[in-house]
Amino acid sequence: MINFINKLNRFMYGRYGIDELYKFLLIICFVLLIINIFLNNIVITIIENVIFVFTIYRVLSKKKNIRNKENKIYLSIKNKILNFIKYQKEKYCNRNTHMYKKCPNCKQKIRLPLKKGKHTVKCPNCSHRFNVKCRKNEKIKIEIVK
Repeated sequence: MINFINKLNRFMYGRYGIDELYKFLLIICFVLLIINIFLNNIVITIIENVIFVFTIYRVLSKKKNIRNKENKIYLSIKNKILNFIKYQKEKYCNRNTHMYKKCPNCKQKIRLPLKKGKHTVKCPNCSHRFNVKCRKNEKIKIEIVK
């Protein structure tokens, strides 16, 4: 057993190995495998096999720079999606106390308290002043009606 592990270590020396993109592709491959159990579709089988072969190719590749760039692109896309979801969740949680507006000049997202009326807002990013109109004044009170 120790001999096998040593041979595997020597084989993997200088190769790229496992990263976040590998894990994502493996999950996609597994999900397609589960879906294909029920649908038994040749197209899904081909896509699944292509993804699996590409995943193994990435792990065994000696072109570390290219694989690292691929992983960085994947991570940047993943972070954009997660940040968008986090922003939407925060926006939803604060919907009764705050409103969100974009600065017309620099497109910076600004969180403003809900105060009824017309207000002049100064962007903290570019110092541009713009008008904001708010129709709400207080929290929405939820009552249970019997």
